[in-house]
Amino acid sequence: MGAVLVNYLFGRANFGEKKKLLLAFAVCLDALMLIEFKLIGQFINNSFLPIGISFYTFKMISYQVDIYKGKIEKEPKFVDVAAYFTMFPQVTSGPIMRYSDFESLELKEKFGDILEQIEDGLKFFVLGLGFKVILADHFAMLWKDIGTIGYESISTPLAWIGAATYSLQLYYDFWGYSLMAAGIGVMLGFPFITNFDQPYSSGSISEFYRRWHATLGSWFKDYIYIPLGGSRKGTGRTFLNLLVVWLITGFWHGVTLNFILWGLILFAFIALEHFVIMPKLPKTLGKIIGKINVLVFIPLTWVIFAIAGPMQLLEYFKRLFPFFGEGISVNQNDFIKNLGIYGGFLAVGIILLLPGLYRFFVINRKHPVINVFLFILFWACVFSLSNAAGNPFMYFKF
Repeated sequence: MGAVLVNYLFGRANFGEKKKLLLAFAVCLDALMLIEFKLIGQFINNSFLPIGISFYTFKMISYQVDIYKGKIEKEPKFVDVAAYFTMFPQVTSGPIMRYSDFESLELKEKFGDILEQIEDGLKFFVLGLGFKVILADHFAMLWKDIGTIGYESISTPLAWIGAATYSLQLYYDFWGYSLMAAGIGVMLGFPFITNFDQPYSSGSISEFYRRWHATLGSWFKDYIYIPLGGSRKGTGRTFLNLLVVWLITGFWHGVTLNFILWGLILFAFIALEHFVIMPKLPKTLGKIIGKINVLVFIPLTWVIFAIAGPMQLLEYFKRLFPFFGEGISVNQNDFIKNLGIYGGFLAVGIILLLPGLYRFFVINRKHPVINVFLFILFWACVFSLSNAAGNPFMYFKF
């Protein structure tokens, strides 16, 4: 609430005035608040990280910049600013809504319109709930089982299955959350916010991250990459700007070594695509390499994202790539048992990566058959939750 009040007052002081020093001070204040809690959480035991601080801090920074740039035409009231910063469906894990989207809310006068909004929002909410409870939570069980076995004891096939499993877990966990948050927003009368746009159908890693957590990607582009000069100031400056963006992206997720390494590796891939693969190779070959990067290297980068300990990470990669006999497992058939238990969930998760299926749902979501499917899905989720110990959303930690 203190951050809400401070940002409202800074925004009010800067509205229509274009005071660059005031903007810089407000943005630095918000950024330092986030950095402080990130560092405290890393270096002081038993400390706490306020839930959602990464997300509402970014909303506050974008609010200050948009006011300075004149993108917010009408001076906001305190109640509107407070509601925007603390909007409960998004406050814990996004999506990162811009104030202009919040401002576009048109209150419905007819009761029938309100009921229609609630029904439409519920459909997205239930689909997201299914992604989280039926898919992501079962993928989490397999990933946990692999950790329990021990990375030094798993076979190479199981290591690759684990990489795919964690990738799918993270995808359906966060896409599920985003659909649930967007669905609640629709129920309240806000426009639907797309945070995932079929990223695994992308033709390059750059495109993947325009489609994955799209509101975060657009935030980094609009408030860091473009202000730094984007790609307008030559190759060297573009290279540096990409490096800064991906270092910040890694730090935003956490200050441990694996997150920084994850950001740097993604920077290397994107720079390679930007400067070598796309401009210098034949178009068809570039597309093939881009697809391989998405389907093979993205899951490998998620392994780095998932495993914090350097020695554990090294051990896992030895299992993935058992060169010269290094990393050969005693039990080479361990993957068969796990496929028997979780193979059905993995198959469904992979099939749902096809972009046409989600588009079919969106287009036909008012059809009675879809309503029956969602009704069954909802109660399947309730049943699953009633028998589960609880598995919070993965992005709550960020």
